[in-house]
Amino acid sequence: MLYTRKGDSGKTAVFGCDQRISKSSAIAEALGTLDEINSFLGVCKVLAHQTKVECGKLKVEEIINAVQQNLFIVQAELAGADKIIIKEKVEEVEKIIDDIEKELPPIKTFFISGGTLLSANLDFARTLARRAERRVVGVYEEEVIKIGEYTISYLNRLSSLLYALARHTNYQVNIKEEKPTYK
Repeated sequence: MLYTRKGDSGKTAVFGCDQRISKSSAIAEALGTLDEINSFLGVCKVLAHQTKVECGKLKVEEIINAVQQNLFIVQAELAGADKIIIKEKVEEVEKIIDDIEKELPPIKTFFISGGTLLSANLDFARTLARRAERRVVGVYEEEVIKIGEYTISYLNRLSSLLYALARHTNYQVNIKEEKPTYK
């Protein structure tokens, strides 16, 4: 059944908790924002598949799929399940970023989002990832639930990964990055 009517009063439940919480609570907001970035990454994954963009030996769609799987771990963790992001997940993301950075010109300024459709969507995903990170940090700071040692680090690296992928996507098709003019 796709509906239960249990949320009609503005309350929801999280894993392992008999109490219902407000849908506007910090936990519900963080979970919803993680769901939002995960769903949008589905759009990016489809675009990556269509454009067949690669980063070294990895296809961008494979990188995005791994991120989506990891975001489910973060969501489960926030919902109270016995799941956590481990240090190796952070290191995997860092390695991909490092490999991409070896191919790209160094960053000396901000860039205007755009170029390819995939790049623009990856850049938008980066902003959603930053919002998700802020929401999870809010839950962490309220000390409502315990968050694993590497969860916030993973979310912080995620936005860097998405930025690197956006830049790399444009670079692969020779689209020059546009700097803001501030005029």
